[in-house]
Amino acid sequence: MAVARYKQALTLTEHAPWAQRFWDALVPLKDRVARHPLFVEMGDGSLSLGRFRDALLHFYPLVENFPKYMGLALAKTRPGLYPGHEETKNWLIGNIKIEQRHAYWYQDWAAGFGLDTERLECTRPPAAMDAVNQFLWATGHQGTLEESIAATNLAIEWATGEWSQRVVSGMKHYAEQGSANINRHTMAWLRAHASYDDAHPHEAMELVKRLATDQPARQRAFAAAQRGLEYYVLALDDCYRFGEDRDQEAVPLLFDGPADRQ
Repeated sequence: MAVARYKQALTLTEHAPWAQRFWDALVPLKDRVARHPLFVEMGDGSLSLGRFRDALLHFYPLVENFPKYMGLALAKTRPGLYPGHEETKNWLIGNIKIEQRHAYWYQDWAAGFGLDTERLECTRPPAAMDAVNQFLWATGHQGTLEESIAATNLAIEWATGEWSQRVVSGMKHYAEQGSANINRHTMAWLRAHASYDDAHPHEAMELVKRLATDQPARQRAFAAAQRGLEYYVLALDDCYRFGEDRDQEAVPLLFDGPADRQ
């Protein structure tokens, strides 16, 4: 019986009035992310290479840590004890491995713009771009299950799925300009998020509906999704404003080795 439940797909249901209000109230903020000038210019091929590389570099920790944020949510599930926890557990287990694979595809995308894996893994995002990571970690550790799902799988995936559809078409411009090496490997991350990931935010909203069975839980979930999107906007604003200059900066070497710390 457990195996049958695991294999059963999550069924989307019609929104109750509270859930429709929840969803609709987030749309303007989600649109600020999906229609941000950074992504608009990526999509039409006019974003400077410096800003593009800065975005790829400093958003990498969000992509790489994403399955870990989902793992923190998974640890909160108590199937059989609370409504929605069984479905949430199965959904998270089924998608964490997919998100890990996406991190490798993102590395391929960045490599097409001259960023190797070593540089990605050693990056230290500026504060405004790292705030979303700190928020998702804190929510995963200290928040409720509905807050974790709302912040991570609803807010972040919803906006990402939409802007990636816009950006796919812009990649040919960078290839034609000789600014990037674009092929099926470097396009895999974008194409994945521009296609089947469309379902993820709707599935996440379905889980929120099943988990948040009273008004306080619904308010907590909404606040978490709202704040996640707000941090997303801050990160984009910072990249758009300062990314061109940062791409030219060398990282200062403060310590050469153990002797310097004695």
